[in-house]
Amino acid sequence: MLSALQSFVPTLPQAWGLLAVAIVFEVIGTVCMRLSNGLSAAAPSILLFVCYALAFACNSLVVKTLDLSITYAVWSGAGTVATAIIGFWLFRESATALKLVCIGLIVIGVIGLHAASRTQAG
Repeated sequence: MLSALQSFVPTLPQAWGLLAVAIVFEVIGTVCMRLSNGLSAAAPSILLFVCYALAFACNSLVVKTLDLSITYAVWSGAGTVATAIIGFWLFRESATALKLVCIGLIVIGVIGLHAASRTQAG
């Protein structure tokens, strides 16, 4: 099975789908980090490592098709935004104006990188 994964090169739509899956795993892993209480709760601690391993496995396939800069920017940016929203909602963290502006800047930065890569490719 590992050999099949090593030879698999995703199409562009597959790469974007795998990137979305990687983002979901990364966000779940990060929420589990908070729930693990400093790695003292077994189930969230195990899930943390499993989810991060799956996120990195997906990303290792994605970079066969998408530029590393785009893959990482979208993965980390979308993960950061999603995790921040979950923190506001689930953990009742404060959603200050400055935090919301900074989250907006992350989104603008990811969109800008993506636009720049499309300009170079075209």
